[in-house]
Amino acid sequence: MSGHGFHVHGPHDHELEHAAHHGDKDPFASRIAVTTAVLATVGALFGYMGGATQANAGLYKNNAAIKKTEASNQWNYYQAKSGKQNLSELAIALVPQEQRDRYRQEIDRYKQEKADIKAKADALEAEAHQWDERSDAEMHLHHRWAQATTALQISIALAAIALLTRRKWLEVGMYGVAVAGVGLGVAAVMHL
Repeated sequence: MSGHGFHVHGPHDHELEHAAHHGDKDPFASRIAVTTAVLATVGALFGYMGGATQANAGLYKNNAAIKKTEASNQWNYYQAKSGKQNLSELAIALVPQEQRDRYRQEIDRYKQEKADIKAKADALEAEAHQWDERSDAEMHLHHRWAQATTALQISIALAAIALLTRRKWLEVGMYGVAVAGVGLGVAAVMHL
């Protein structure tokens, strides 16, 4: 604080002025600071990818649910046609001989319609299964990205502790965890 020729420095102000005038001669602190900045940047990218894959997984799961609903609708339609076919089969036993051909034609028509409906329902179920598989694959990637991000966050925390305590073994641990995090990120990129 200064005023009327009186100037007082706090310890923080003194360190900032000293660093500005003399430069930072502490390679340990400089190395940790740069590494922390790089890890934070890579971690932000990994975090973004984790969020994107989680969103994709949700969208794919939603598409699977839509296809399952469409398949269910087709199976309901199939059951309705089966009911009509059963009524036509019953009618053959109850109506006079001259009317039976009409019901036999209906039975044949219902059988064909049911075959078409079944094919469509089966195709929709297969499509739903594919969407589910894609969702599961995206969630796997999401977990890889989350693991990578977490490892980098731990590495950044170790960097702060190493900087405060000046312990070399913490710096080595920081780099080790950072390498593991980057390795997990590479695994995510490679879809492993």
